[in-house]
Amino acid sequence: MRAAKIKTLLETSEVNQNCAVHGWVKTFRANRFIALNDGSSLKNLQCVVDFEKLDDVLLKRITTGAALHLEGVLVESQGGGQKVELQVETIHILGDSDPDKYPIQPKKHSLEFLREKAHLRVRTTTFAAVMRVRSALSFAVHRFFQQQGFYYVNTPIITGSDAEGAGEMFRVSTLDLNNPPRTKEGALDFKKDFFGKETNLTVSGQLEAESYALGLGEVYTFGPTFRAENSNTTRHLAEFWMIEPEMAFYDLNDNMDLAEKFITSVLKEVLENCKEDLEFLDERLAKEDQSKPQAERSPMGLIEKIKFVIENDFKRVSYTEAYEILRNSKPNKKKKFQFPIHEWGVDLQSEHERFLVEKHFNCPVILFDYPADIKAFYMRRNGDEKTVRAMDILFPGIGEIVGGSQREERLDVLEKRIQEMDIDAEELWWYLDLRRFGSVPHSGFGLGFERLVQFTTGMNNIRDVIPFPRTPQNAAF
Repeated sequence: MRAAKIKTLLETSEVNQNCAVHGWVKTFRANRFIALNDGSSLKNLQCVVDFEKLDDVLLKRITTGAALHLEGVLVESQGGGQKVELQVETIHILGDSDPDKYPIQPKKHSLEFLREKAHLRVRTTTFAAVMRVRSALSFAVHRFFQQQGFYYVNTPIITGSDAEGAGEMFRVSTLDLNNPPRTKEGALDFKKDFFGKETNLTVSGQLEAESYALGLGEVYTFGPTFRAENSNTTRHLAEFWMIEPEMAFYDLNDNMDLAEKFITSVLKEVLENCKEDLEFLDERLAKEDQSKPQAERSPMGLIEKIKFVIENDFKRVSYTEAYEILRNSKPNKKKKFQFPIHEWGVDLQSEHERFLVEKHFNCPVILFDYPADIKAFYMRRNGDEKTVRAMDILFPGIGEIVGGSQREERLDVLEKRIQEMDIDAEELWWYLDLRRFGSVPHSGFGLGFERLVQFTTGMNNIRDVIPFPRTPQNAAF
C-alpha cells in the first residue's frame, strides 16, 4: 500500500479508511503511542499500537529517530490535540536508530548544538518549519517573476571579475599549491591555470544579468554567491543565495516600484501558504523574547512584522533627508546611537535604518540617492556629482533587506568611475561593450535570500536559515 502524506491525513475528514504512512519516530510512549512525522507537517500523527500483539524484539526497535512504515485504519482520535489517529495493524522497521547515540532527542536543544548536527537538525520541529518556509519563499520568488514576464537566467558561478570591487573572493584554481608556476617576476603565473587567468567564485550575478537584460528585456537570477569575508557574526555567511533581477528601460522609480511589489507579493504568498509553520515560529520567537531584557526584545511579533510590511505603503526618502532626520533625532543628540551621525556621507548602520522604520516613519522605508563615495562603480551618477541613483529597502527588526540602483548606462561616465576606483577596465571590456552597442537606461536590485528567510522566520542567526552554513573555519557536511 502506498503511503499517504501525514499532512494530508491530518487535514482529511474521511475516517475509517485503510491507509499507510511512513516517517520517523518522534516519541514512543507507554509502548502504545507512536508520534510519527514525515516532514510534510508541523504536527505529528499519533499512531496507536496494541503492544500485546507485538513481539518484544520489534517493540524494542521502535525508538526515537527510527524510520517506520505503518499500515492500519485512520479513525477519529479518542484524545485531545488531534482529530484523527492511526490504529496500527502492521509495522515495518525501515531503519533502526540507536537510542543511546541518536542526538535529536525529544527535548530542547540549543541552536549551537544543532549547528554541529546540521545533517540531522531538520528533524526538529523548529528547523523543519524554517526549511518549509524557505522552500515556499523560493517558489514564491520564481512564481512572481515568471508571472511578471521575466526570464530566469543562470549566471556563472566561476568568474574573472569582482562585481562589488571589494576583493573578498574565493579563488578557483587547479595550480599545484606546493609548486605553483611563476612568472619571471616571481608572481603566480595564472596563464598556466585551468582557465588561463585568475578566476574566483562569484559574489554576484548582476553584471552578467545586465547583459541578458539588454537583450531579453527583463531577467532575474537566483543562485549561490560567495564572499570570503572573515566575519563570524549572526548576519554573515561565506556561501549564500542571491535574487537579482535586471530590467532594461527601467529608471530608479520603476526599480523601486518593482522591488516593493515583489517583496510584498512574496511575503503575502508565504503568509497564506505557511500559516501553521509561521504561527509556530511566531510563538517560538515570543517565548525567546521573554527571556531577554526588555530593551532587547523584538518590537513586534513575527506575523505582526510580516503584516507590517504587507499592509503599509513603503515610505520613499532621500539619503539626505534621512541624514537630517537622524542627525536631529533624540537618540543621536543624547548619544544613544553606537555610531553617532555627524557628517553627511556616512554609511548608515542597522541601528539608524531601524530607527527610521520602527520609530520615525513606522512603516517600511526606501532610501534613495546615496552618496557616490559609499556605493559601487556601476550606479548611475546624479547631476549633483555627489550622489548616485541607488536605493535600499529597510525593514523592521533587520534594517536593509534589498539594495539596488539604476545602472550607469553612459560609457564615458562609467569609464571615469572605473578609473577613479582603480578597477581593471580590461577585465570589464565586455561590460563596457554593453554601453557601446545600444545602451539604454536600466536598473536592478539584489536581495540576499537568507536575509529574507531570516526576516520571515524570526531566526536570529543567519546560519539557522540555510541547510548547511559555510562560515570561517567551518565547511562541515
